[in-house]
Amino acid sequence: MENKLICAEVIAESGIAFGTSGARGLVEDFTPDVSAAFAIAFIIAIENAFTFDTVAIAIDNRPSSYAIAQACATALKQRDLKVVYYGVIPTPALAYKAIQDGMPCIMVTGSHIPFDRNGLKFYRPDGEITKADEQAILASYASFEALPQYLSELHDNPGAKTAYSQRYLSLFNTDALKGKKIGIYEHSSAGRDIYKALFELLGADVFSLGRSDEFIPIDTEAVSDEDKKRALNWSKEYNFDAILSTDGDGDRPLIADEHGNWLRGDILGLLCSQLLNIEALAIPVSCNTAIELSKSFKQVKRTKIGSPYVIAEFEQLGEQYSSIAGFEANGGYILGSSIDVNGKKLAALPTRDAVLPAILLLAEQEPISKQLTKLPNRFTASDRLQNFAREKSLDLIAELEKDASSFLVKLGYELEYTVDLTDGLRITMENGDIVHLRPSGNAPELRCYAESNSEETAKNLVVATFRIISG
Repeated sequence: MENKLICAEVIAESGIAFGTSGARGLVEDFTPDVSAAFAIAFIIAIENAFTFDTVAIAIDNRPSSYAIAQACATALKQRDLKVVYYGVIPTPALAYKAIQDGMPCIMVTGSHIPFDRNGLKFYRPDGEITKADEQAILASYASFEALPQYLSELHDNPGAKTAYSQRYLSLFNTDALKGKKIGIYEHSSAGRDIYKALFELLGADVFSLGRSDEFIPIDTEAVSDEDKKRALNWSKEYNFDAILSTDGDGDRPLIADEHGNWLRGDILGLLCSQLLNIEALAIPVSCNTAIELSKSFKQVKRTKIGSPYVIAEFEQLGEQYSSIAGFEANGGYILGSSIDVNGKKLAALPTRDAVLPAILLLAEQEPISKQLTKLPNRFTASDRLQNFAREKSLDLIAELEKDASSFLVKLGYELEYTVDLTDGLRITMENGDIVHLRPSGNAPELRCYAESNSEETAKNLVVATFRIISG
C-alpha cells in the first residue's frame, strides 16, 4: 500500500481549485499524480449515475497539455477504462462527440488564463459537470497507484473533429456564406485547424491570420489593445465581412464586424438568440441589459457568472419553454434544447460553443454592423486588474456593500443607487449606469464590468474605477 495515493489528499495539497469553468492552477502544480487524482475522482463522482467503459480526452495547444492528458489516460486505465484521445480540438467538439457517444470526457485546457497555468474541464455523458460534482471530486477518498515515470504515448483519433464540423455542415447549404470574405485570427486556438475548412465548405472566401507557434492567452472579455488594432488593420487591408477568432480552447467566440470592431460577447449572444427564435434565456448577471430591453424573449433568468450556473437553470426553463439557450458576457453560446434551423434539427449542446453564433451572423445578408443598429443602445466595457489578490477584492467588495456613496462620488456620481450581490458587487445608478466588480474565479484578478447608454461613458467608468482602486 506504500504507493497508494488518496485523490482528495493529493488534490488538496496541489493548490489547484475549481473556478467558473473547470479546475485551474499553475502548470508546475499539475504533476502526473495530481492530474491522475482529478481524473479518477471525476469518474468516481459520476460512475453510479451513468454506464460507460470509455472516456474521451482532448487538449488545447498549451505545451503542458499533452503531458497532463497522458497522466489522465494512464490513471483511467488503472480503473480498466478505455481512453479515446482526440488530440487538439475545441472543447465543444470534444463535448459534442462524447455526448453523442454516451461517454464522459476530460478537456485539458487553461482557456484564456496566462501561459504558466493550465486546467481541466470535465463532462458527464449528458454535459458539463455540476457544482455538486465539483465538490464530490474534491472530497473523493478513492485511492490510486502513483504513476510511473514514463507515460504511454497517445494517438490522435479524428472522429470528434469530423463530427463537430458535420454538426454545422448538415444545417446549411454549401453556398450559405457565398460571397462572404472572412478572416480567421488563428493565433494558438485549439480550433484553428477546423474553422478555415468549415467556413470554406460553407462557401466563404477565408484568410488565415496571425497563426502562432507559441501559446497566446486570448481573453474574449478583455481584448488587448494590440488585438483591437490588428482587427482594424486587417479589416482595412482585406475588406473583410467579418473576422473570427476564439479563446484558447475554442468555446468562446470573438467576432469583428466589417469595420474591424470586435463585438461584445453578450451582444453576439443576443443577436444569435434572436436569429434562433429562442423563447427563454439563462445568462450571467454581468450581461448587457439590452437583452431584456430588446423584448425578444419570454423570460430572461440571470445567474451567477460561470457556465455551470447558466446550465443549471435549463431544467426549470425547459419545463415552460420549447427553445432555451444561454450565453455569457465572454461570448460562449450554450444551446439548452434541440431546435429547428433551416428546417433541420440542431441537437442541444449544453456547453459553450464559438461556431454557431459566427455562422448565424454571417449567413445573414445584412452586414454585421447593420444588425447591431437594431438593438437597444446599451454599451458595456470590461477589463481586469491583474495581480490583484482575491482577498483584496473581497475586502473591497465588503466595504462597498456597506456604503458605496463615497466611491461613486469619486466616479462623478451623486445619485441614488441599488446593489446586486448575485456575483460580486453590481451597482446600478439612478440614471441606469452600472459598475460591477467581481474577483476572478481562477486567477488573482479583479474584473470590472461597466454599462451605460454611451460607449465612451462605459469605457471611462472601467478606467476610472481601476484608477480609484489602484489608488
